[in-house]
Amino acid sequence: MKILIVDDEPNIRELMHRYLSLDGIDSDCAENGLSAQRMLSEDHYDACLVDLKMPGMDGLSLITWIRSEGFRMPIIMISAHGEINDAVTALKEGAQDYIVKPFDPEELVIRLKKLVDAQQLRNVVESESRLRTDDGGPVFVGESPAIKRIKEIINRISDTSSIVLITGESGTGKEVVAREIHRSSTQSSGPFVAINIGGVPENLLESELFGYEKGAFTGAVSRKTGMFELASGGTLFLDEIGDMPLSLQVKILRVLQEKRITRLGGTTAMPINARIIAATNKNLEERVQSGAFREDLFYRLNVVRIVIPPLRQRREDIPILAAGILKRLRAEMGHRVVGLSPEALELLCQHDFFGNVRELENILERAVIFANGEVIQSDELDLRGSVPLAGSGEREETVRSGQPHSLKELEAEAIVRALHRWEGNRTRAAEELGISRRTLINKIAEYNLDL
Repeated sequence: MKILIVDDEPNIRELMHRYLSLDGIDSDCAENGLSAQRMLSEDHYDACLVDLKMPGMDGLSLITWIRSEGFRMPIIMISAHGEINDAVTALKEGAQDYIVKPFDPEELVIRLKKLVDAQQLRNVVESESRLRTDDGGPVFVGESPAIKRIKEIINRISDTSSIVLITGESGTGKEVVAREIHRSSTQSSGPFVAINIGGVPENLLESELFGYEKGAFTGAVSRKTGMFELASGGTLFLDEIGDMPLSLQVKILRVLQEKRITRLGGTTAMPINARIIAATNKNLEERVQSGAFREDLFYRLNVVRIVIPPLRQRREDIPILAAGILKRLRAEMGHRVVGLSPEALELLCQHDFFGNVRELENILERAVIFANGEVIQSDELDLRGSVPLAGSGEREETVRSGQPHSLKELEAEAIVRALHRWEGNRTRAAEELGISRRTLINKIAEYNLDL
């Protein structure tokens, strides 16, 4: 937590600075409103303590400016006896609380912490209503050497704010790792805000990330806070960063370099205080070579790299993952299933899981629904998601033998596998295959796939 103290009396500034530091709260001091304007534009603060009467720019004018520029931090107005009416006006202008001189420093610290905590909660609630920011997802587990190494990296970076790039196939748990980084970090009390770059239309992506001012464009009837601001004091997770349009990549690069953003239609650059974690299932090095991804942005993101191996390369994690998934499903669905038979667990451990942990979750959810007892049996596991069903007898025999005879058959097999993994969802299957939905539809027709 970092606080800006604005007061023209040196003794008051020093007193508040000292008491805040005793509680482990960092603070900077400004002796007037004009100095505070400069400091607010250069650094991020979680709250402001503002004196009402100051030469040059008084507290009311400063509060009006802070709110007009879009800063969201809580403000406590400090007033003297006889200035209560002005304090009430300050509350109308955007202050959250006021305290009268002489004040009890302990009471000031208590009020300050409550306001900052409330603002962080508002950020979380607002971001939850916009995009997926729930924090009740799977816990990061595993005992394989690869997962142990990832846990070591997370522990190493827990007290830093370094940018992290997570790579791995679809379904390996990149967001789960990102949330684990957030939980282990010094920003854990702040919000975790996630945005799927590939899931937002290109024409809306910039406004979602940066926000916009009222009147910035047709339809902008009110100010909108962007994801960078919502994540202040916490973590911003940029999922599928490899899908980011080139036109926006240069703007993201500037944000990462300068740690400031400007809303669409705005004129003031605002400091940001959020850890950035990016993830992708694409090969960014190849996309850099092809010109689809900026090299300078890649190097800016690639500070700490975490590579999550596919589940088929860490089969020893399957039992512990399955146990955790069943526990969660039992709580969510109210089913009586408590575990897997030895034969069922062995069957899972032999499965290739081209859909990774996400496929394991889908298989177990189906098994829980149709299980006849408290223990899932091997014949109750539907593993067809990674065993393609062919559209013709000739292809079916080819797939069964595991020896496709042509590139077309290999491509058709990959398409069928992807579609089965996503239960026929062509948009998600196309994303996994790295092709457009239209191309996928054309391929299905070309190969006469009966799905």
